[in-house]
Amino acid sequence: MAARLGPRRQHLPLLKRRGVLLLKLTAVTLAVLLFCEFLVYYLVIFRCNWPEVKPPTDSDGGQGTPEPVLRAMFLADTHLLGALRGHWLDKLRREWQMERAFQTALWLLQPEVAFILGDVFDEGKWSSPQAWADDVARFRRMFRHPPHVQLRAVAGNHDISFHYEMNTYKIKRFERVFNPERLFSWKGINFVMVNSMALEGDGCTICSGEEAELLEISHRLNCSREHFPLYRRSDTNCSGEDAAPPNEKDIPFRERYDVLSREASQKLLWWFRPRLVLSGHTHSACEVLHGASVLEVSVPSFSWRNRNNPSFIMGSLTPTEYALTKCYLPCEDTVLITYCVAVGTLVLLTLLHVGLLTSPLRFGWNLLRKFKTT
Repeated sequence: MAARLGPRRQHLPLLKRRGVLLLKLTAVTLAVLLFCEFLVYYLVIFRCNWPEVKPPTDSDGGQGTPEPVLRAMFLADTHLLGALRGHWLDKLRREWQMERAFQTALWLLQPEVAFILGDVFDEGKWSSPQAWADDVARFRRMFRHPPHVQLRAVAGNHDISFHYEMNTYKIKRFERVFNPERLFSWKGINFVMVNSMALEGDGCTICSGEEAELLEISHRLNCSREHFPLYRRSDTNCSGEDAAPPNEKDIPFRERYDVLSREASQKLLWWFRPRLVLSGHTHSACEVLHGASVLEVSVPSFSWRNRNNPSFIMGSLTPTEYALTKCYLPCEDTVLITYCVAVGTLVLLTLLHVGLLTSPLRFGWNLLRKFKTT
């Protein structure tokens, strides 16, 4: 009986060491997954704070009665991939990134309204009815929000096509998902959603209808939201870590493709007299001053698919003032480097366990003993 138990007892230390190795590998793997797929979003977005709005002044120059402040998120160019483009792993990875970023921002920052400034989908202009329904279902899951939070979206060229391919069917399909109202008012602040692709100026039926609707409400507007940026020559004067790359800054923008035409931009500024313009489309950040006082902010893409360091704008707005700040999301290369380091750690632990690599402590102790004996 004792002879039979002997070999089993000899195998117990080996099984124990293998169990310890498995626990170590599992612990490292779970810790890295928890950090890269959940905690990193909280750690990065937690550093973002709502900007403070300058308090109003009364007729005597003193501090007036505080106005209600609307807290708004502005993000752009989410580009949810559809059935035609993109590898399934690319789709899974980037959609998970946007979902975690948006849900974390909702939980930590508690905005009252979120605006998506165009190109919600990547393949909306080509999507079949079934593919469109599938994309919309994924969007609603990713960008789910409580009832007290408003979500508004502007149509982009990837949602309804450029002017030469845009049609009423695509526009109505987009508007059935997102509120079709051009004018959105809350806490005394007016916003207008502009279909930039319909400002071609060629008198097409869709363009004429869009211009007539905008002209009708122009006297009541004081803020503007759109997809295409207003006219500017290029991104030469744009700065910041999320501006366009240096080799792209001096490339001239094409009117009606990269930016609105000069004529359409002047119309919008004349009709709306806006305090602030926010736009998407370029995937990079830029601030442009039109005239003496109208600031336009181009919001970078929200997706890792379009840039390594995505971000969104946080705005505190009142009927008379506004303040903006930028909130950066985790960089994709930070997450990839973390995964690479984790894989190296797992390989190192495995090699140490099987004896193919000497433990640094044991190696140092052997060197010390060898030094003492000589």
